[in-house]
Amino acid sequence: MNDLNLGEKIAEVRKKQNLSIRDLAKLADVTPSLLSQIERGLANPSVNSLKSIASSLNVPLFTFFVSEVDKKNLIVRHNNRKKVILPGSKNVVYEILIPDSSGNLEFAIMNLAPNTSSCVDRITHNGDEIAYVLEGEVKLFMDDDEFTLFKGDSVKVPLGTKHKWQNDSNSESKVIFAVIL
Repeated sequence: MNDLNLGEKIAEVRKKQNLSIRDLAKLADVTPSLLSQIERGLANPSVNSLKSIASSLNVPLFTFFVSEVDKKNLIVRHNNRKKVILPGSKNVVYEILIPDSSGNLEFAIMNLAPNTSSCVDRITHNGDEIAYVLEGEVKLFMDDDEFTLFKGDSVKVPLGTKHKWQNDSNSESKVIFAVIL
């Protein structure tokens, strides 16, 4: 975990807005020397001072606590996807389409080999699932219902719905899906 430097963040936002230390100090009702010390990491602001500085810069308070995202790490190249094979389902391969699982979204391609099911027992998710059939034909079992989906079809599987995917054909099927947690 990286150390958080509030002062650097405050200075960065202040400079982007072309404000001097004196200007921001006046707007935030703090002394210029205190603001200078905060920016250099020599003093820690009180919560009230931090709120006042954020308000004066017209930014949410959390701006000072959020790390910059390296945009290069947001891309997953087609030849560099993580592949997941769950225990007991060697004929089902999931290609993960997002760089990490830290957010509230799961996004993957499920590759179902011929005559394969995604799982033995129907499963549920902690969120809604949206799916789109990229290739082939699949059966979707939701609760007590059975549906056949073809290439180009899409479906929403609501939160808590017991379901499983099945490929009864002689060719591989691919389903792209997102689960919003």
